[in-house]
Amino acid sequence: MTETDFILYEFDASKLTEGSVTWKTPSNIALVKYWGKQDPQTPKNTSISFTLDACFTLTTLDYKLKNRQSGETGFNFEIYFEGEKKDDFKPKINKFFERIAQYVPFLNEYDFVIKSRNSFPHSSGIASSASGMSALALCIVSIEKQLNPEMKDEYFNKKASFLARLGSGSACRSIEGELIVWGNHSIIEGSSNLFGVKFPYKIHKNFKNYHDTILLVDEGEKKVSSTVGHKLMHNHPFAKQRFSQANDNISKITETLQNGDLKQFIAIVESEALSLHAMMMTSNPYFILMKPNTLKIINKIWEFRAKTNSNICFTLDAGANVHILFPENEKESVNNFIINELIQFCQENHYICDRIGFGAKQLSNI
Repeated sequence: MTETDFILYEFDASKLTEGSVTWKTPSNIALVKYWGKQDPQTPKNTSISFTLDACFTLTTLDYKLKNRQSGETGFNFEIYFEGEKKDDFKPKINKFFERIAQYVPFLNEYDFVIKSRNSFPHSSGIASSASGMSALALCIVSIEKQLNPEMKDEYFNKKASFLARLGSGSACRSIEGELIVWGNHSIIEGSSNLFGVKFPYKIHKNFKNYHDTILLVDEGEKKVSSTVGHKLMHNHPFAKQRFSQANDNISKITETLQNGDLKQFIAIVESEALSLHAMMMTSNPYFILMKPNTLKIINKIWEFRAKTNSNICFTLDAGANVHILFPENEKESVNNFIINELIQFCQENHYICDRIGFGAKQLSNI
């Protein structure tokens, strides 16, 4: 598919005067990381992620046909986050609308009210932009489906992922589950730079019901945004090698997810996490998002694994928090380890127990 396949050419907004739509959309955690992009919001390397479940954004989009007698043009919307009006969010949403308007031209026909909340701390490294932008994209495509009831589910998901990507790259991986690939790769059938696709091969039972416990080392807003971090990959001295490494790891993890080799999975996932942060520390200007307690947790995990031969491992997003990944059959021993030895390194002992999820859900509006 190409970008033109997602353009809505004909619609009659007068047939849909007002309404409301709500989506609950999960965050995701990349196993092979995406870091570095080119216009328009396409990745420099392929990535693959677990879709989460407990970490989600709930977004309601109210819409009402504009009164054209007022002569008003352009986008008109209000946004509320966690119950508070957020005018400082408007520039990002307006930019998103500008990017997607050619594909969903009815955006200019309605007044919108966006109401959103997260089940986790905003901007702390749990991909809040991924769940937030994917939820908004799904709401918008739901309006399109009302204008075009013939739309098929497969096209619906691809268009939602395509639009979400134009708001936040990783958002394209939050539409479906349980494993999503984004970016062209020769061994991933159907893969695309334009949208995320479900991992097309059978997943070994070892990775079913996989757990992700997120240790909230720092619940504050990141000092350097992911948008800024991605831009610093331009002219980065190690960018070319990093993109090659990531694409090689896609090949390796594709095999691992099918054969169930947990030790190889650990090696790939932890290397990817550290490589991501190495790119931050060697960019110009350089920056560090990890905190001292991030490193203490990592070393504790390595000690526990060496002592017990557990299949616990860690990964990191673009922040200080640590995602602890482990298989279903180890949940009792790993949970005890987390409670007894790791939560002391969390801000106010806060952590989130999550696991692999199966994608976004539309909720009924009451």
